[in-house]
Amino acid sequence: MSTLRRNLAVLTPLFFATLSPYALAQQAPGFAINRFDPSERGSEWFALESLDLRGEARLAFGVVGDWGHKPLVLYAPDGSQQQSLIKDQLFFHVGGGIILAERLRLAVSLPIAADQRGSRGTVGATTYAPPQGGVGDLRVGADLRLFGEYGGPFTTALGVQVHVPTGNQADYTGDGKVRIVPRLLGAGEIGPFAYALKVGVQYRALDASFANSPIGTEFLVGAAAGIHAADHKLLIGPEVYGSTVIGKDNASFKKLTSPLEILFGAHFTFADDFHIGAGVGPGLTRGIGTPELRVVGSLEWFPAIAPPPAPPSDRDNDGIIDTDDACPDIPGVRTEDPKTNGCPPPPPDRDNDGILDAQDACPDTPGVKTDDPKTHGCPPPPPDRDKDGVTDADDACPDTPGVKTDDPKTNGCPPPPPDRDKDGIPDQEDACPDTPGPRNTDPKKNGCPEARIEAGEIKILQQVKFKTNSAEILPESDSILSAVAKILADHPEITNVRIEGHTDNRGGAAMNLGLSGRRAASVLNWLVRRSIEKSRLTSKGYGLTRPIDSNTTDEGRQNNRRVEFHIDSGDGQKK
Repeated sequence: MSTLRRNLAVLTPLFFATLSPYALAQQAPGFAINRFDPSERGSEWFALESLDLRGEARLAFGVVGDWGHKPLVLYAPDGSQQQSLIKDQLFFHVGGGIILAERLRLAVSLPIAADQRGSRGTVGATTYAPPQGGVGDLRVGADLRLFGEYGGPFTTALGVQVHVPTGNQADYTGDGKVRIVPRLLGAGEIGPFAYALKVGVQYRALDASFANSPIGTEFLVGAAAGIHAADHKLLIGPEVYGSTVIGKDNASFKKLTSPLEILFGAHFTFADDFHIGAGVGPGLTRGIGTPELRVVGSLEWFPAIAPPPAPPSDRDNDGIIDTDDACPDIPGVRTEDPKTNGCPPPPPDRDNDGILDAQDACPDTPGVKTDDPKTHGCPPPPPDRDKDGVTDADDACPDTPGVKTDDPKTNGCPPPPPDRDKDGIPDQEDACPDTPGPRNTDPKKNGCPEARIEAGEIKILQQVKFKTNSAEILPESDSILSAVAKILADHPEITNVRIEGHTDNRGGAAMNLGLSGRRAASVLNWLVRRSIEKSRLTSKGYGLTRPIDSNTTDEGRQNNRRVEFHIDSGDGQKK
């Protein structure tokens, strides 16, 4: 049944295409196709708003040009492009705005299709005519800043835009009906980072479809992020914007009903009041109106906000301006004498050591100047060469910083390094700081016993050695295995130990599997002969299947030839 439907989907358009277009084809009404809806003049983004709503009767004018390649395409049932109704499209958006009361912006923008090129196309009984140029739907908008200020970490505004049906449906420059767009805007700056956000709904009174995909009310979304540079004159960053049809069955988030684009742009301010921008980006979906590539450019006039006049200088912040302050860098009090106006009153110095009482940590005892407020003006302390708080007279290590102790032989000396297991090897050098062991030139074994319980295993310091290609244990491994036997004897609660044999990759897999099993069994028998109950032990060979190192070097292969002792819980799971 599914095959029949696919065949009908392919054959039906071909069947109607063979019939006379004058007998069957019906001219389809057009709609506003351009998905690039530029920001209001004065924004630092192409499609998002930077929300610079400062000023009183502050004007902005400019033009934004955008060229789109293949914004309206007919697709075959297999998803391939069938025909470009609009192959190339060039729009100029002329607009302006005014900001009132530091909060409200009123704006207009008129899109003008300077050039549109395409070809006639037919789907079933519907003919889609190629467009011409012309004026698009006039956009009138208002945005009200709710809270936050331009340049702050977060500013938000609520706005509405109305698209007046001044365009031509036949040229795809208008819907022929009104469009209303309520929207919520956000923007902010954190250091050099700038961002903008937008969500909204575009109500479209037009109830139509294109290539069997509905056109109607849409949910809008947009986001931008960038970096300011060149003393805040340059903004570079991407913008993503798109929409999807809502309110119609199974229309949301479909390919044709969900146009999505990205623009990589840069905006530069020159001569303080003029802004120029350029950007380029692809369509991210095959939505209706989404071009394969869009190139944009802008030129605007948006006068800069003059900084407020600087208040009279008062460097010491004492309320007396510098021109009247006899001591402009020292906070003081107002007097009638120009020679003392703004100067502090003569400060007290009870101990007459030249250090004012307000700054003297010992105001009643003559002292010396220091950089430490806690000792400034106090008598010099007894010498302490190593600055450890223990005076040299009491310091057993006067040239090495240490700690105070009650023992005159160690007072002021550094504490010995920690050694938790008391094996004479400091913890920072001890590979097994909680288990006593001898010194070893290998940092990974230094301070470790020959065998120890760790992470569900009995870890051994040295490998168990066997004769080449044999399961016979060499005598030199007796000490290691004796250490394992002692752990088992000292820990009768360990009742399940799995002895694993492993090999490197030299030789066949079957041979290595057998050899590893025999070696593991040989170790088991060795422990049984040393009075370890056989019921506590099992053995298994894994051959070359579980390497722990590379088999491409001698050292790696030696590490892979090993015996491991795994402690299992009563249910056979490793602890």
